[in-house]
Amino acid sequence: MAKTYNIAAMGGDGTGPEVLAEGIKVLKAVAPKFDIKLNFTDFDFGGERYMRTGEVLPPNAADELKQFDAIYLGAIGHPDVKPGILEKGILLKLRFDLDQYINLRPVKLYPGVETPLAGKKPEDIDYVVVRENTGGIYTGTGGITMKDTPHEVAVQSGVYNRFQVDRCLKYAFELAQKRNKDKTLALCGKTNVLTFMYDLWERAFHEMGDKDFKDIKRDYYHVDATCMWMVKNPEWFDVIVTGNLFGDIITDLGAMTQGGMGIAAGGNINPDGVSMFEPIGGSAPKYTGKNVINPMAAIAAGQMMMDTLGETKMAEKIEDAIIEVVSTKMKSMSAGKMGYSTTEVGDLVAEIAAS
Repeated sequence: MAKTYNIAAMGGDGTGPEVLAEGIKVLKAVAPKFDIKLNFTDFDFGGERYMRTGEVLPPNAADELKQFDAIYLGAIGHPDVKPGILEKGILLKLRFDLDQYINLRPVKLYPGVETPLAGKKPEDIDYVVVRENTGGIYTGTGGITMKDTPHEVAVQSGVYNRFQVDRCLKYAFELAQKRNKDKTLALCGKTNVLTFMYDLWERAFHEMGDKDFKDIKRDYYHVDATCMWMVKNPEWFDVIVTGNLFGDIITDLGAMTQGGMGIAAGGNINPDGVSMFEPIGGSAPKYTGKNVINPMAAIAAGQMMMDTLGETKMAEKIEDAIIEVVSTKMKSMSAGKMGYSTTEVGDLVAEIAAS
């Protein structure tokens, strides 16, 4: 009997529905080979719904999404909606409500994909960033007083408790063990300035390593040095773990080194609940409806979703197809320069993965 997964599909805004459709096409093409059945249920959360109803998310959204095995997202961000409304009201709210406390971002250069790092090859760029996803400065702790006066004060605090830090570190240590690559975990922080927050992270990091993960080598880098070495010596990294803000910054840098936003995928992970997977490039509204956007990041997000669900062989089959297409077919990862349309790229991956 086929194994069944129920997936919540959120096309979202701009080119999100287009790239998500190609990811679903690939998943549906490959699933029967592994005796897997995928049921997709569409949700219209995004800018158009907000402008139509005035509601960003219905009150029961998180409870409804908890009934699914995973969430597959296209993109959030609408040019006619003020920045922050959808991002905070959908993406951040779902991360918090669903306790998706890990943001997982592989940084992997595929053969044939151009990197701006001169001389670097696929074997040099292959690491994962584990970003704590529900704490830190993104929780909105703070406020503004005396607004619109010369004495206006704005405060936004980065707040972490030991529980949040420990569970993120544990996930990162275990990932370093699972990857079994260099068995090295690097903590990215700023202990010389953010002396309270990253003192907590560093103490917890070494205490956990000494107690439970003696087989994992530990490194520490200030965030500015991390950015420097991601460009100069990316081969040094295996797994990087960091807080919410620094993780947001360094993962976009990592995406550019692996070939750009057209190839980079990410997951918002709750290891004991429902997780959400997405391409990281945003909604790219100027390309909406033109059938020129690169869907490869969305396809890679689908591959990541199946791997996280435990379907490793299916995920490997999709990744092999991605590698073949980007290394032998596509001219570029940039929209309109791929040598193929959005749907044609999806067709190529689906055909190869299903063969």
